Amino acid sequence: MYDLKNRIALVTGANSGIGKAATERFLLLGAKVAALGRSEEKVFKTVEELSSLGTIIPVVADVADEEAVAAAIQECVDKLGGLDIVFSNAGINGTWAPIDEIEVEEWDKTIAVNLRGTFLVTKFAVPHMKKNGGSIIITSSINGTRVFSTAGATAYSSTKAAQVAFAKMTALELAKYRIRVNVICPGAIRSAIGEKTKKRKIDKAGEPSKYPEGEIPLTDGEPGESEEVANLVMFLASDEALHISGTEVWIDGAQSLLMG
Repeated sequence: MYDLKNRIALVTGANSGIGKAATERFLLLGAKVAALGRSEEKVFKTVEELSSLGTIIPVVADVADEEAVAAAIQECVDKLGGLDIVFSNAGINGTWAPIDEIEVEEWDKTIAVNLRGTFLVTKFAVPHMKKNGGSIIITSSINGTRVFSTAGATAYSSTKAAQVAFAKMTALELAKYRIRVNVICPGAIRSAIGEKTKKRKIDKAGEPSKYPEGEIPLTDGEPGESEEVANLVMFLASDEALHISGTEVWIDGAQSLLMG
């Protein structure tokens, strides 16, 4: 098992799903964690639930808000004593709709949370990581990287593709500081994010496709679990992955190979 004792990790989108599973796993492996979320109520509830596992503090911020992100990361450093690992996981599916019908505000919101948020978290975390190095892990998706058939998900897929380019650029730029930057690309994972997706007339944006035996070959159509993704995050955060940077890893049960 990976040893993350005394490492300090920041997890964005820590309230649920992959973020919460990773937060729990970080604590179990000995890391100190700043759990960041937009909802104060949900962040504090998460911290209360996981506090028996180790050192964890709540941090409240909207990742698209420059001042809030800067303050949140400074709070993490001040209270926990530094920053070694960043799991930039916060994101939204946003609105899925035909390109000529999606509203500009809907497009901008998805870009702001998913892409601007990734940028802001990285921008303000890096100065605290330059001295000792560390690991930044970004949650992208199979959409926009291998899969381009998700009807109406143009804004979402664009942000996910951009996150991969962002990681490759920053991996090279930050290599001299021994800061590694990698990307995980989950497929269908059992979580509540799908319930928050706003879909409008997506039948007009899609092409018909059918997979009689299910879209996820490895599990006969069953989605993956957040804990499985968290295991990948732990590997990339650990010293076992010291020579891995600028790399995207798909974790989807071969789903994207079938749908791509």
